[in-house]
Amino acid sequence: MKAACKMERKISEAAWMKALTSIIEELDKRQYKKMLNSLDKIPNGVKKGNNSKEEMPQIIIQHFGVEESISAMKKVLYEIPRRDDVVQELLRPFVDKLRNKQQKQKDKGKKRKFSDSESETEEPEKPSRFSRDINTERWRGQKRKYVSESESEDEEREPVDQQKKSQSDKENTRPSRGNFKSWRKTIYDLKESLYLGNKAIVGKVIRKSGLRPYETQNKEKKVMFYLGLADETDSIKAVVYGKNRYEEIKEGSYYLFREVIIGDNTVKVTKLSTVSKTTAVQVPAELKMEARMIVDPQKPVLSIKEAKASYDKTEMSVEGIITKLTPVSKIKVKGGRRRTALQRDLILQDDTGSIRICLWRDQADQCTAEVGDSVRVTNVKTDHYMETVSLNSTGLTRVYKVQAAAVQTETVEIIGIIKASKKETWLEAELDQELKTLVVESKLLAKTFGIRLEGDFEERLLDKMPFSAEAEIQGNKITAITKM
Repeated sequence: MKAACKMERKISEAAWMKALTSIIEELDKRQYKKMLNSLDKIPNGVKKGNNSKEEMPQIIIQHFGVEESISAMKKVLYEIPRRDDVVQELLRPFVDKLRNKQQKQKDKGKKRKFSDSESETEEPEKPSRFSRDINTERWRGQKRKYVSESESEDEEREPVDQQKKSQSDKENTRPSRGNFKSWRKTIYDLKESLYLGNKAIVGKVIRKSGLRPYETQNKEKKVMFYLGLADETDSIKAVVYGKNRYEEIKEGSYYLFREVIIGDNTVKVTKLSTVSKTTAVQVPAELKMEARMIVDPQKPVLSIKEAKASYDKTEMSVEGIITKLTPVSKIKVKGGRRRTALQRDLILQDDTGSIRICLWRDQADQCTAEVGDSVRVTNVKTDHYMETVSLNSTGLTRVYKVQAAAVQTETVEIIGIIKASKKETWLEAELDQELKTLVVESKLLAKTFGIRLEGDFEERLLDKMPFSAEAEIQGNKITAITKM
C-alpha cells in the first residue's frame, strides 16, 4: 500500500511533457518570447539558441523539474496572458494534481505534529462531493447542448455547508492579493480556491451580453445572459439566469454577489443568489479588456503574415500596433436601405508585417484607439482584391486597447487642415522635420487660439495658419496644446 500511495502522488513526466508541448504550440511568437523571458532558470544562451518549440518542453522540465515547471507555467500563462480555456484546460489537470499533493503533504505534516501513531499506509483522501460536482459540470458542458434546469435551479439549492466542508482547509492556503474586508473574497482568490462559502465577491460589470435563450430538460424555454466582471485582482464570467435580473444589472455599475454557484472559471447567478449595488472598486485597464473579451465572442488570433496567407472571407482576430488611422468618413455603398455608411481605415503592424483594416458603420464610429496604441481587433474577415489582402470589420468586430501609446511633449507647426467639425479637427503638422497627421478636440483648439466654434470654424482657423505650438501628443492625438 505504501508503494501504491507513492505512485498515486507522482505526476507523470511523459503526460506533462505532452501537455506542455500542446500549450507551447498554442502560443504566438510574441507570447512565446514573453514565456522564455519569464523562465529565469533557463540560461540566456539556451533561450537564444536554435531551439525549436518542439524542443523547449524538454528544456523547461530539465531546468525546473516536473512539479516546479507546472507552477512556473501557471504563473507565466497568467502573466502573458493566456487564461483562455484552450490553454488552461491543458494545464489545469496538472495544477490540480500538484495542489492535491501539496495539500496532502501539508495535512500529513499536521497530523504527525499531533500524533505519533499515524500510518503511512493510510488510504488516500476521497474527493469531496463539491470536487465531483465541478468535474461533473465540466462533463456536462462538453456533452450536452442544452442548459438543464436541474443545473441552473437544482444547483441553487445545494447547501453552502457541503461546499464549506470539503473546502474549509483550502481557503487559508490560497495566495492573497492585498488586504480586503473579511466578508469579501477577491475574484483571483475565488478562481484559485473554487470556494466562496458565506463570503461575497464584488465587481464592476464591464460587459453585459444580450439575452440568450436556452431549454430546460423539460423542454421549457427560458433566458439567461452573461456578464464580464472584474475587480482589482482578476476578471471572471458570470452566467445570470432570468429576465428580471437583465433589467436590474447595468453595464458599468458595481455589484456585490452572494450565494452564487461556483463553476470552472464562472459564477452562476440564480434566483436564490443575492445581488446588491455597492461602491466602486479600482479595476486595472488590462482587466477591463479581459472582462470585455470574456463576453464578446472571438475568432482565433493570427499573425498578420498568417492573415495575409488566409483564404478570402476567412474570419480571425489580429493584434499589433496602429501605425495609421484615418478620420471617420461617409462613403457611398451599393445595395441595402442606406446609400451611405461610416468608414475608417487603420494600418496594423506586428512582428510579421502590416495590414489595412477597414472599419464599417458602428465599428468605425465607436473605435477610440489612437496611433501608437497596441490593440487586438477581433472578428475581422479577409478581403482579397487584385493582389492585395486587407481585413474588413463584421458586426462582431471590437477594437481592444492592450496598451495605450506613450505621451510625448513636442513642438509642432500646424500647416494644414484635413477635416474640421465641432467635435474634432484633423490637422497636418510638421513634427521633427516630418509631416504627420494629428487629431485634436475642436473645443480645445478653439480655446487655445481664441476662435469661436460656431459658424465657419475651419475658415477662422485657416486665417491663423501656419502657427507653432507646444503639444502633448499620445499616438496621433493632441491631449494638451499651448500656443507659442
